[in-house]
Amino acid sequence: MPEYDLLVSGAHPWPAIGVVDGVIAGLTAGPAREAIDASGLLVLPGVVDAHVHFNEPGRTEWEGWATGSRAAAAGGVTTVCDMPLNSHPPVVTADAFDAKRTAAEARSLCDFALWGGLVPAHIDDLEPLAERGVIGFKAFMAASGIDDFPKVDLGTLRAGMRRAAALGLPVAVHAEFDHDRPRGGTGVADYLASRPIESECEAIRCALDLAGETGCALHVVHVSSGRGAALVFEGRARGIDVTAETCPHYLVFTDEDMLRLGAVAKCAPPLRGDGERAALLDHVRAGRIDTIGSDHSPSPWHLKAHDDFFQVWGGISGVQHLLAVLLDMGLEIGLVARLTAEQVAGRFRLGSKGRIAVGYDADLTLVRVDDPHDVSGESLFYRHRVSPYVGRRLQARVRRTILRGRTVFCDGRLTTTGGGRLLKPR
Repeated sequence: MPEYDLLVSGAHPWPAIGVVDGVIAGLTAGPAREAIDASGLLVLPGVVDAHVHFNEPGRTEWEGWATGSRAAAAGGVTTVCDMPLNSHPPVVTADAFDAKRTAAEARSLCDFALWGGLVPAHIDDLEPLAERGVIGFKAFMAASGIDDFPKVDLGTLRAGMRRAAALGLPVAVHAEFDHDRPRGGTGVADYLASRPIESECEAIRCALDLAGETGCALHVVHVSSGRGAALVFEGRARGIDVTAETCPHYLVFTDEDMLRLGAVAKCAPPLRGDGERAALLDHVRAGRIDTIGSDHSPSPWHLKAHDDFFQVWGGISGVQHLLAVLLDMGLEIGLVARLTAEQVAGRFRLGSKGRIAVGYDADLTLVRVDDPHDVSGESLFYRHRVSPYVGRRLQARVRRTILRGRTVFCDGRLTTTGGGRLLKPR
């Protein structure tokens, strides 16, 4: 037997994983130049988080590739797919793609893929973005909050879906329609009332119809409700090529938590009532949700400090605890691996990622599932150390993150800087 570069042994459910040149070369023990004893730990494929906003270039003070990717690595994430906003300029042109790629290659600890933007006035840029290697196109059906990334009208969405279908790439939609703000309302309850579940469901129905009409692969991001998840499942039963993503915060928090926590828990779509949360979790357990991403969307705290809750920047910092929160929920381990790695890589054609199998990148996350701890601000690796998970008691803790056979995080410390590579669909 040839010598491995690295042997990870003793973990459950893969007691031996051998690595050569950053790739899994065997699942049996053998001689190795480096050995990691992972006894008592759970080993999972490195998380592929298909929904992050690292905001660089242009808004690096909000997060940035260095800080965002170190938080990802601390959470067992080995690959991120960065959204075309809130960087400035957004990735709606080939030049903007090149600028973001340059920033990420210089500073990212984890491998990365890039989304392109589907916005009015940039339909002709979809083909050049596809040539650069975007994994798909993101569109907002409601105002994004960023002036240089406007929402799509239905004509633009239809035209963009047709082009995306011809290119063989999916369109991801933020599925909400804008509703009126309650007159004189400035509080959390007013914000919740302004974004009812039906505004999400209406948009999902519309996106499904357009996807069916154009033959476009559709990915509905951050589904917040059981009703929304049911619509996606029904669309798939009708033969539409559609997948659904949800986020941990929709599975563990409710609208009552937003009322209690305030700005740190503001997101769009907003957190829902406990009945919808429970129904959404039932869909997850039944396999009707395809991927789970963090929708990590940070900002400086001054953008969240406003007396008018409608003016507060919406976005939850969560990439560091995506995996730990899901493991704490008691979901079956294989389901967690599929939702956070295998099915994500499969949907976006990241062929070397997402599985512990011979020939795949040696992206591994080692977790102790019985390591109770309280999340603290000091433990966060974000640029702005705020998160609705601060103060939450978790049982699972990531002990080591391995990217292509190289340890990037171990026992609370980062062990490297940089080294992330661009991934393209294949």
